[in-house]
Amino acid sequence: MATLPSLPLLRLVVLLLLRSPGVKGTIFSIANDCGYTVWPGILSGAGTAELETTGFSLESGETRSLQIPSSWSGRLWGRTHCSTDQNADRFSCVTGDCGSGKTECAGGGAAPPATLAEFTLDGNGGMDFFDVSLVDGYNLPMIIAPTEAAGGTCSTTGCVANLNGVCPSDLRVILSEVGKQIVACRSACETFGTPEFCCSGAYGNPNTCKPSSYSRFFKKACPRAYSYAFDDATSTFTCPTGVDYVITFCPNTRSKAAAESNPEAVGWPLINNTMMFMNPVISDAAEPTRLSATVTAAAAAVVSSGLWTLQRRWFF
Repeated sequence: MATLPSLPLLRLVVLLLLRSPGVKGTIFSIANDCGYTVWPGILSGAGTAELETTGFSLESGETRSLQIPSSWSGRLWGRTHCSTDQNADRFSCVTGDCGSGKTECAGGGAAPPATLAEFTLDGNGGMDFFDVSLVDGYNLPMIIAPTEAAGGTCSTTGCVANLNGVCPSDLRVILSEVGKQIVACRSACETFGTPEFCCSGAYGNPNTCKPSSYSRFFKKACPRAYSYAFDDATSTFTCPTGVDYVITFCPNTRSKAAAESNPEAVGWPLINNTMMFMNPVISDAAEPTRLSATVTAAAAAVVSSGLWTLQRRWFF
């Protein structure tokens, strides 16, 4: 008896069907590999076109593809533990809520903590810039995988670690209704609100705002994700404009894309097919994963990273 193709192959088929010669722009395929429903939210950057949707429901195992216009910038995230208050007819989520009261976010951004996928398409030098950010905290694992990865900075990035269970106690978001389940992990900025954690005021530049013990916790678990505001060197990724992207919630660490985004995760214990970060001990000596590059490529990356940093802070 014939068997259905695997989910990654189905996603590729969908991308090929959408990618016709007359279609311009980029395709995002948003996949939910979690064992529960996720409600993606989307916020377009200032001055860029709104997408066909700003929020929707994505059941476990489901994938939805969106056509993204050229030169779009914005961010995407997953909302969890969502429900509708039947009396008030209001939709809300415990993590990542956008405040619209509906499934569509309609211009609302993610309430922290939330894992964020950030994009600027067709940016400086005809390149796409993208990253996965934990600067606003973490609520679920997520990766971005270019469909035509070329190596170097055009490669998979994100966070495959399930950090909720090992989140530092003072950063935890606990859902008391379900046996004190930890559903998200706040940033130090949200928790304490001080300039040194928020990279604001006198700490508003990379010379004065340095990694903290809290940001090192995130960086150790997810070396390619942004862990604090000026964590650009190992966290900004670029691809030539025209590449399509697969954004996956709770990626299975046995997949090639997940292994590329976090090599340490391969073979580690899984919770709902997602790697559980087993070593929350923070060490000042811990070094993040470094990307190999030639001197010329490294110099170009520094320039591109600086421009992307300005764009991120301008739009978001």
